[in-house]
Amino acid sequence: MRSKLVAGNWKMHGSLTENEALLGALRGGLGSAAPSECAVCVPFPYLAQAQRLLQGSAVAWGAQDVSEHAKGAYTGEVSAAMLRDLGCRYVLVGHSERRAMHAEDSPLVARKLRAAQSAGLVPIVCVGETLAERERGVTDAIVSEQLGAVIDGLGVGVFAQAVIAYEPVWAIGTGKTATPEQAQAVHTTLRRLVVQRDPGMADSVRILYGGSVKASNAKELFAMPDIDGALVGGASLDPKEFLAIWRAAS
Repeated sequence: MRSKLVAGNWKMHGSLTENEALLGALRGGLGSAAPSECAVCVPFPYLAQAQRLLQGSAVAWGAQDVSEHAKGAYTGEVSAAMLRDLGCRYVLVGHSERRAMHAEDSPLVARKLRAAQSAGLVPIVCVGETLAERERGVTDAIVSEQLGAVIDGLGVGVFAQAVIAYEPVWAIGTGKTATPEQAQAVHTTLRRLVVQRDPGMADSVRILYGGSVKASNAKELFAMPDIDGALVGGASLDPKEFLAIWRAAS
């Protein structure tokens, strides 16, 4: 049976003072053992603080991006080995904001996933469609291309140590959320893509939903058979809200 994962994406938020209060509340709220996994993906400057405050707790930490390169003359880039050095377990790759604002295409996302895994990180690979694409009825084609680039480039075996996150772009930070049925339909499509290559892997790979997930809608979303947790944006900055989402998964 797949265990649930609730991961917070802080995006470009936080300060040393705010983080200390937030991470302390999460650590205290989860205790030392948790039936579902919990993680926070924090901005690069705060990874050392997350490592210091979360070490030994039930909360894992990770980064929001990673370089495709292992090392070298790549000013401003951060390698997977550096993230591992800071105790990261997870890293986001292919988030829609990276795809849209930094022109990251699906082959680059696949290379970043490979770089992350080579350093022992667990990548959370994000896929999702825009509102215009959903209205044109091409959601399945878009997410299939995005995930298919990973499968074609690296093989389906990469999902033994990777997580998929479906985030409809039209629901990120907008307050709009896909209905549980809409989300489940896309999760079915994604799992079917993996089934075609390896049915056993399809049973074990976790697929998260992201897009204005809140305590008020988490339970309904998590009741869907192919939704294995959440990638949480704004609500991950509120410890009470984030813990309530985690409890709904647990």
